[in-house]
Amino acid sequence: MAKSLIIVESPAKARTITKYLGRGYTVMASVGHVKDLPTNKLGVDLDDDFKPHYVTIKGKSKVLADIKKKAAEVDKVFLAPDPDREGEAIAWHIAEELEDKPKGKSKGKGKAPEQKVFRVLFNEITESAIKRALQSPGQIDMKLVQAQQARRILDRIVGYQGSQLLWKKVRRGLSMGRVQSVAVKLICDREKEREAFRAEEYWSITATLAGKHPPAFEAKLQSVNGKEAVIPSQQVAEGIVTDVRGKHFVVQSVERKEKRRNPVAPFITSRLQQDASRKLRFSAKKTMTLAQQLYEGMEIGKEGPTGLITYMRTDSTRISNEAADEARQLIRERFGAEYLPATPNVYKTQKAAQEAHEAIRPTSVGRDPESVKHYMERDHYQLYKLIWNRFVASQMAPAVLEVTRVDSAPQGTRQAYIFRANGTVVKFQGHLAVYREGKDTEG
Repeated sequence: MAKSLIIVESPAKARTITKYLGRGYTVMASVGHVKDLPTNKLGVDLDDDFKPHYVTIKGKSKVLADIKKKAAEVDKVFLAPDPDREGEAIAWHIAEELEDKPKGKSKGKGKAPEQKVFRVLFNEITESAIKRALQSPGQIDMKLVQAQQARRILDRIVGYQGSQLLWKKVRRGLSMGRVQSVAVKLICDREKEREAFRAEEYWSITATLAGKHPPAFEAKLQSVNGKEAVIPSQQVAEGIVTDVRGKHFVVQSVERKEKRRNPVAPFITSRLQQDASRKLRFSAKKTMTLAQQLYEGMEIGKEGPTGLITYMRTDSTRISNEAADEARQLIRERFGAEYLPATPNVYKTQKAAQEAHEAIRPTSVGRDPESVKHYMERDHYQLYKLIWNRFVASQMAPAVLEVTRVDSAPQGTRQAYIFRANGTVVKFQGHLAVYREGKDTEG
């Protein structure tokens, strides 16, 4: 039987993948990067086309030795770190260490040695995705490796040389960075705008109105003598209040219209971070740490280590046909056919998106949040529920709302006032049955 070695960067990911493969496979973890620029010097040759000089990271020599030893015992090596720049760099560094150079010179026109080291990519850690990837292995994407190198070299040059300049010009201990320096500039620009802003006083007036039948409702002053209401001071506001207080209000117009509210797209990375911050009070770092763990695999009862979501670093709202079909089946069974659009919802991806991966979604909507809740900590559950709800809602029918606008006017006043009340009634919940954009998630 042919033997294969699969190398990933995370022990948790290794455990999850091992569950799906047979006896002919060994899965090992590099535990992150194995090589990097040295910590005690620049590590970039500024006079030789910015050539980086990599060294083995402290503590990774044994990891590399173990990988090389096992690689010598197998027929094929599959490099399976995450499908992004950092993952490609990890794969490349390991491939460099495993480079199979022929021993001695071959005589005559011998058969070229077969390729042994391959790159495999998958967007989710599921049995079908892993086996598909192993059936069609590829090569390391050197453009992606070079993109990671460029970013790493910039980090080092700006960090090392920029920080030294700060020490000389400002004070010791300060640091510069490729990202943080730009962020500081943006913050400074915004602070200057804030300081230059000149506040203008304005007031608004809201009347509480009650008809023959409760409940009372509120209406906001919309216009004065046919013009938009502009109240520049407390004195003007108090004059209007005195004029309308206690007066009888008469309805001038009632306008009703039906409005359809479409669902929002499944999460991309930035939207997930924003929603988790607003609804769950999670920092961006905490969100990504939890998402990484959900992606790499968690112990789910008899299922064992299970990857619960797709890869969490993405700028694409695209989903696979299989995922859309599974979501539609769940919606039909759980909510009814009326909650299902005629065709799967497809969302426009933002301009300049790379679309290398799918949107962030559950690997299977069959694992609803409540069914896995008792296998995970509260924070994991809350984030998974947020992702699950958003994805399922993205494939549901629009909500139908009835929007009503009522204009009313007080009688017997010195000036003509119009107060406006707005109200919305949900006639058909649609996707709102699962996910509300502005509503906090309950845990």
